[in-house]
Amino acid sequence: MSFLDAREHGSKVGSGGHASAQNEAIDRRERLRRLALETIDLSKDPYFMRNHLGQYECRLCLTLHNNEGNYLAHTQGKRHQQNMAKRAAREAVDKPAQPQPQRRSAVKKTVKIGRPGYRVTKQYDPEADQRSLLFQVEYPEIDEGEKPRHRFMSAFEQKKEASDKAYQYLLFAAEPYEVIAFKVPNMEVDRTARFFNNWDADSKVYSLQLPFKAHQQRIGPSSGPANSMMPQARDAPPAPPPGMAGPPPAAPNGFAPPPPPMQALNAGGFPQHGAPPPWGVPQR
Repeated sequence: MSFLDAREHGSKVGSGGHASAQNEAIDRRERLRRLALETIDLSKDPYFMRNHLGQYECRLCLTLHNNEGNYLAHTQGKRHQQNMAKRAAREAVDKPAQPQPQRRSAVKKTVKIGRPGYRVTKQYDPEADQRSLLFQVEYPEIDEGEKPRHRFMSAFEQKKEASDKAYQYLLFAAEPYEVIAFKVPNMEVDRTARFFNNWDADSKVYSLQLPFKAHQQRIGPSSGPANSMMPQARDAPPAPPPGMAGPPPAAPNGFAPPPPPMQALNAGGFPQHGAPPPWGVPQR
């Protein structure tokens, strides 16, 4: 640009003249590049790579760039944004479901004031042949809005005593009282209407009835299994074969057992069958 041309365009003497649109665009991109480099750390970009030719490459879109500003302009473009959205959707599908971390609720720490009073009543229903236990626990100083709770504990779950599978534990808890436990037989609990619990807010008494199922019913004397266990009368001995003497008859009361029967001989010297045995003599 000559001196005259510069004056015609309003430039001062000694200045470089007005910048063209191309020069303004170059200057604007350079300023944006410096501003982006101040706010964005390219070292943390997983898709930014510099190759052996000194050029910059986008690993996601497989494009080449001459400088950092050109790469930053590419990251804000439509192509790069679409490829990032596709990659995120594919990773979400291929990623296995991770188990959610268990969130533990904060343990409420309160000052215990001791054990509550209680009453245990043994009950028996003769009609249903069923036994039950009635627990009545008193909580006169229970916290406002608090309701007592109960649960069953296995003998192998507790650590206070030696494990015995014949028993289980019934626990009662209410703040600010200590937890109390009752050792009950490990029998099947009847979960019908006979099992109930009630909290009386006026008298501050928590009641629970624990019925057990009847495992074995009583058997009457007229039933089949019982009669099969009773001793039966002995059958009469079978009749002897023809021509042989039967067993001796039983002696009357007060007489000694009879001796063996005397067998008579026939004319040929052989014993004669059917001879009646004599009675023994009475004992003196």
